[in-house]
Amino acid sequence: MTELWQFINNDVLLKLTFSAIAGIGIGLERELKGKPLGVKTCFIISVMACLLTVVSYESAFLYSKPYSRPMDPGRIPSYIISGIGFLGAGVILRRSNEVISGLTTASLVLASAGIGITIGAGFYFEAITGVIFLIIGVKVLPTLFEKIGPKKLREKEIKVRLTIEKTTNLTDLLKEMKNNKLGVKHVKVKEEFEDIVISCIVITYKGVYTTDIYYVLKSLIGVIQVEVEAVD
Repeated sequence: MTELWQFINNDVLLKLTFSAIAGIGIGLERELKGKPLGVKTCFIISVMACLLTVVSYESAFLYSKPYSRPMDPGRIPSYIISGIGFLGAGVILRRSNEVISGLTTASLVLASAGIGITIGAGFYFEAITGVIFLIIGVKVLPTLFEKIGPKKLREKEIKVRLTIEKTTNLTDLLKEMKNNKLGVKHVKVKEEFEDIVISCIVITYKGVYTTDIYYVLKSLIGVIQVEVEAVD
């Protein structure tokens, strides 16, 4: 009995350790990018998901005989996934011009819980494989697609706000922006006092600096003031 108890304790400790390492790895990648989901969050999610999964499976086998009925070991893990959905929604942000960010971070919240559940259920190889695939998907594939992928994947979006003289022909201005190899979408035109303000999303290649876009727009005829912000 003592040996069995020792084995269970060691097994749980091993699972929690693997979960902690996986959570730290996922959270570190997000934190290095300045995202709201960091090491602490992923650590907590992964470890607690693992712990609750262990409790769920152990209790199913431990209490099924005294209560004389089968117990579902997957019930608690299913509740974990449902609860994680609320946390994931909290990191998805909706910005102006219909731009949505935080989807990758939200998906990694779910991934942290999934890795914890997988380790808690005792599937170590599957969990390690999952972490490796996550790293490839988040770090390697985007870099690869930027080099050899479709044109769309090599583009980036920049939020722009232009203050323009009222005498300026706005259509000619937009055409001039396109002549400078700048795509334009989500154009919003508004009059402010004696000037006109255009808010839009400018599309360019990822190798182009945001400051380069600023100088190009500032040089256009009729443009008084330029505000640019890179969209993640």
